[in-house]
Amino acid sequence: MIESINIDRLIETYLIPWGINIGLAITIFIVGRIVISIINGVVKKLLLKAKIDQILVNFISAIVRGLLFLFVIIAALSQLGINTTSLIALIGAAGLAVALSLKDSMQNFAAGVMLLVFRPFSVGDFVEAGGTSGSVKEINIFSSTFLTPDNKQVIIPNGAIYSGVITNYSATGTRRIDMVFGIGYEDDIETAKGIIEDALKSESRILNTPEYVIAVGELADSSVNFYVRPWVDTSNYWPVYFDLTEKIKLEFDKNGISIPYPQMDVHMDKPEQEEQKPEDKTI
Repeated sequence: MIESINIDRLIETYLIPWGINIGLAITIFIVGRIVISIINGVVKKLLLKAKIDQILVNFISAIVRGLLFLFVIIAALSQLGINTTSLIALIGAAGLAVALSLKDSMQNFAAGVMLLVFRPFSVGDFVEAGGTSGSVKEINIFSSTFLTPDNKQVIIPNGAIYSGVITNYSATGTRRIDMVFGIGYEDDIETAKGIIEDALKSESRILNTPEYVIAVGELADSSVNFYVRPWVDTSNYWPVYFDLTEKIKLEFDKNGISIPYPQMDVHMDKPEQEEQKPEDKTI
């Protein structure tokens, strides 16, 4: 009879409450995972609808999923009667320690978020940033990868990129080529200007709008400098630059137009020689 009473009390006092708590904890865990999936899906849709970069969407989605999963675990442990206050404090202290130790990484992370949100450049653009010029190959949360014109792959921390000046050469569809051609002071300006204009008109890749500019921009120390400003599609910038430089130089040579070297005239004054006094002769 005593054994029967003890077993009944054991069942009523421990087994049934513990069974209920365990069942509720499992229910919280299962339902929580379902709710996390739903919330995560909604967050992804909202971020994609806001036209945020896919990399950032995946990263934010992972953070949201991790935080919600941690909350579900704490709720399930609380249902089991476990004191989670110390666990929360421990997680907070560990998070603070990790944040302090990864200060530079967090700076790169923040810069990466800014790059992905505000989009100063996109993959494939040719930019100058972080002390490097090249095509953007990849934009990640902590760093970005550039491919230089000589085919070197450069990985730059996002903090170094966002903290400096960013020059995007591919931001617009057209670019202006800034060229300077110097001729000698004794050469005919009208002839030289006509040669440059003919070269521009014969180049089909130069845009009609905006119009190109040919002007005498400077009377330099050794030359008269023409400023030449044609507009081209961004993809044609360097091919047109190189072709025009060669074409105009060849035409200058054919027409006797010189491109003078920097010169400097140096005048040296010779000191007057002192008159030699005749030697005194004793008679």
